[in-house]
Amino acid sequence: MPELPEVETTSRGIAPYVTGKRINQAVVRERRLRRPIPRGFAAALAGQRIRSVGRRGKYLLLACEAGTLIIHLGMSGALRLVPAATPPQKHDHVDLQLSSGLALRLRDPRRFGLMVWTTEDPLAHPLLSGLGPEPLTRAFNAAYLVRYARGRTVTVRQFIMDAKVVVGVGNIYANEALFMAGVDPRRAAG
Repeated sequence: MPELPEVETTSRGIAPYVTGKRINQAVVRERRLRRPIPRGFAAALAGQRIRSVGRRGKYLLLACEAGTLIIHLGMSGALRLVPAATPPQKHDHVDLQLSSGLALRLRDPRRFGLMVWTTEDPLAHPLLSGLGPEPLTRAFNAAYLVRYARGRTVTVRQFIMDAKVVVGVGNIYANEALFMAGVDPRRAAG
């Protein structure tokens, strides 16, 4: 599953190609993702200009003129920039055809990813509203961890992988960080 660094890399990689571009058309080939894509999705995106690309935890945020597209890549999803006329392959489920002639294409063999359009504050969306702090911000520090971990019996590995505690830490980074810190991952978080 893509973890925070991979999602940040994706965000930075696509931003120069999509920021300021208009979505001429959204083509939905497969609606059955982790959250089914609703029927009005393509119509809501058509004509929207992408103002910025950001990230919250493992979610990509494409801020547009009238809303925000929230994207999660799931376990096997990837975004690719291709010429809009490029024929789709088997697992290419959604294209955002841009005014530049490129398409931002979601490929997701396992269909665990999602694309959600919201016209409300994206940070208040149920997918994002309960997330913990970003790991590289001042809000995430030793005092916060001590306070939040106090009395917890869950393993420290499970604790730091909980997106309500800190966002973006998955299996690989949890294991590596605990190994480097010399902390047994089975130890109770408290």
